[in-house]
This record gives sequence, structure tokens and C-alpha cells, in this order.
Amino acid sequence: MSDPISKNLSETLFVKHKQAKETSALTQYMPSSMAALEKKQAEEGRHWYRNVRRLQWAWQGIDPIEQEDVLAKIASSQHSRTHDQLLDTVMGYHSGNWAYEWTKLGMEHQRKADDLQDEEAADELFTASLCFSIAGYPHLKNDNLAIQAQSLANNAYAQAAKKTKYVIKQIEVPYKNKKIIANLHLVNTDKPKPVVIVSAGLDSLQTDMWRLFRDHLASRDIAMLTVDMPALGHSNHWPLGEDTSCLHQAVLNELPKLPWVDHHRVGLVGFRFGGNAMVRLSFLEQEKIKACVSLGAPIHDVLSSPNKLKQMSKMYLDILANRLNKNVVDIDSLAGQLVAWSLKVQGFLSGRRTKVPILSLSLEGDAISPYSDNQLVALFSEHGQAKKISSQSITKGYEQSLDLAIKWLEDELFR
Repeated sequence: MSDPISKNLSETLFVKHKQAKETSALTQYMPSSMAALEKKQAEEGRHWYRNVRRLQWAWQGIDPIEQEDVLAKIASSQHSRTHDQLLDTVMGYHSGNWAYEWTKLGMEHQRKADDLQDEEAADELFTASLCFSIAGYPHLKNDNLAIQAQSLANNAYAQAAKKTKYVIKQIEVPYKNKKIIANLHLVNTDKPKPVVIVSAGLDSLQTDMWRLFRDHLASRDIAMLTVDMPALGHSNHWPLGEDTSCLHQAVLNELPKLPWVDHHRVGLVGFRFGGNAMVRLSFLEQEKIKACVSLGAPIHDVLSSPNKLKQMSKMYLDILANRLNKNVVDIDSLAGQLVAWSLKVQGFLSGRRTKVPILSLSLEGDAISPYSDNQLVALFSEHGQAKKISSQSITKGYEQSLDLAIKWLEDELFR
């Protein structure tokens, strides 16, 4: 049976938040910035506040048909919206609201798990955890519904961990008077395993990474250690600063104390902003890392050109402002601040190369991670490589690029 606490959790958690402030309305902007955002919205004719990540979520384990069903319920809702033209801005916790519909799907998977055993039950619970995580997406700190959804995601993940044949351990790493919480995934504990530290972007929880372990790392007997980016998930106590890799560095330095992993064979995988952190760490800790893969990471281009940043969706700007604890946002000053996050501006991609081989990948036409960024990373890494994934085969591209990346990582770890 799945834990009755989580059955009632969604009912009790969300009761207080029937009229919680809707996600797209949480971030306040200066009047001039707001006018610019509204003008851009009108010109682009966007229909969703969130960047709807169909391919990524399908790869992470959401059934595409279920996904379209949820999006259709949100789109066809008759309830009032914060912005009439943005489909996912239904106010209040009821049908049509983003958090409500995704939580409902998560509860369905949780109920299915009740009738199943072992791995089948675990898979349903991992899927439930992912649905709950998407319910909270993009995980803004002051979003009450997102905070509740994250509790459900963690709860379902913990239940799944008990059912699966794999070993999942929660690791606590002391850092600045608090503890970094990371999840270590292993095929078994027979002998110390090579380990890959994995981090996603600023809008994704570490629990979203299960399929990367199950489908790509487990068959190679490589352990996976997931860490949330600063200002997000389990790492929300720490604000995000220019030192994007501070938490990952603390985790890396803890590895010799963990008996289940081989700290001489450590790889890194970072998606989006996690990629920025992992590339940075590959320069700081060259002796401790065997290889690094960065996927779709903002490295220099978008961070150093205010005009490109201003072209980003409001959701993306909301996330950046939120992770920096800004109450009222002026887009110009936000853009000015982000220049310092460029790894080139920080001096990493302009002097000496790192000994760590880095594979830097992104999809063709990716505005956040242009090919020039990947080439820059490859240039300053010994045996570094830059790869562009063709957008024609984007669904296949996602899966293929991951397979290619993990195969490359495996070769480097066992070299």
C-alpha cells in the first residue's frame, strides 16, 4: 500500500490555498519593465506563460497522451485567468489550474501503485513524483501551490525508493551551517561505483532525473548523485550567486567519505544552468573530475548580452529574479547583474585550459545555449568537444544526445 499520509496530503495541503496567488502574477516588475513585457507578449502572441517542455517531460517519463490530456484540460478551462490569453494562468486551486491538473495526474499514478508490486509500483510512484514536480513548475519560491507540490514529489520519490530494486540513499553534506540534501542512486552496494553528479536547471527538481539513472547509468553500473541548484528544491536555503557551483563543489569534496562510490572516477552532467555550474566546477577541481557533460547550458552569450536576455520569456525572467531574491524587477538591472555569471567574464574561458574533457551539447537554434558557447567550452577543455543536435530529429535528438553523452562519459570514466 502507498503511504496513507500522502493520500490525504494533497487534500490537506491545498485546502488553505484555494485562492493562492497564481504563478504568473507572483513576480513584480517596475512599470517600464512591465510595459516592455506586455508589448513583447502582444507581438509574439504566446498562449502559455510556462515554457511547455513536452519532449523533456516525455523523456523523463510522462506518457505523451496523458500529457496532452492534462494540457487540454488546462487550455479548455472556463475559469477566470490572470491573463486571458495565457492558458495556464487559471486562478484558484480547482479544475483548469496548472498545479491542480498535474497533481491530479500524480495522484492517479500513486493510486495505480497501490495495486502493483515492486518495480511496477516503483515506476508508478516515480511517475507520480514527476507529475507533482511539474505541478510546481517553474518552482518559484513564493508560490504556495508549488511548495506543496514539491512536498508531494519528495514524498512519492521516497516511497518509490523503498519499492525499487535499486538502492537510493539520501546523503546530507554539511555546508555553511546547513545541510545539502542529495540523492545517491546505485545498482547495488557490492563495491564502490564510479559516480556521476547530476544537476538540472533553475526550474527542475533533482527528483526529475530518475530516468537518467534507470535508462542510461544503471546498465553501465554507474552511480548517480543528484543535487538541486542553489535557491531551488532541497537547496532553497542558499541564494544563487555568481559561484553557481558552490554546492556541487561541497558535494564533490564529500565523496571520499562515501563508501559506496569510487571518488577517483567522478563524472559531471549538467542540464541548462546546471551545465554552467558543472563546467565551472571542471575548472575549479581539475584533479577530482574525470569528465563533464553540459547540455543546453547558458555559458556566456545570453548572460553577457542584455538585449538577448530581454528576448527571454517572462517565465524565464521570473525564475532568474526569483532565484536572486528580487522583490521588484527592473529588467535592465537584472541583465546587468547577469553579466557577472558568464564563465568567460569570470575568467574561466579566457586563460588556461582545464584538464577535464568536457562534452558541450545543445539543440540547434537554442537561444540560451548557442553553438558558440559550446565551441568556447570545447576550446578551453583538453579533449573537449562541442556538438549540435539537429532540430529536425528533436524527439530522437534528445534521446540520442543523451545516449551519446553517457557513452562518452563512460569511456572517460573507465579510461
